[in-house]
Amino acid sequence: MVHVLSSRILLRPTDPERSRAFYGEVLGLAVYREFGTGPERGTVYFLGGGFLEISGRSEARPSPSVRIWLQVDDAEAAYEELRANGVTVLRPPRREPWGLVEMWIEDPDGVRIAVVEVPDDHPLRYRP
Repeated sequence: MVHVLSSRILLRPTDPERSRAFYGEVLGLAVYREFGTGPERGTVYFLGGGFLEISGRSEARPSPSVRIWLQVDDAEAAYEELRANGVTVLRPPRREPWGLVEMWIEDPDGVRIAVVEVPDDHPLRYRP
């Protein structure tokens, strides 16, 4: 088995400055590290137990199969905060049949982001 010490999602946006503004300022993700210089420099953000790296540039938008899952304490509070920050909410929070409260937004390149609350009574909160 491969011994994984760390992991991160790598995004190559079409407009790195716009993506850094979205993830760093609008979503308010904390910076783990930065590297390089110029507009295509790298910025790595904390994502709970993982990281999100914005670096380089791509001529094409990411595949629609790329998704990011962000767990929050309170999906309704996140909804209000994101709307106040000008984020277009694709779908407001609602409790899904599988028990999670999910809301969907997207980044400037169209990467879909699930903002998820795990309710206190959900099986992810405990082991039977």
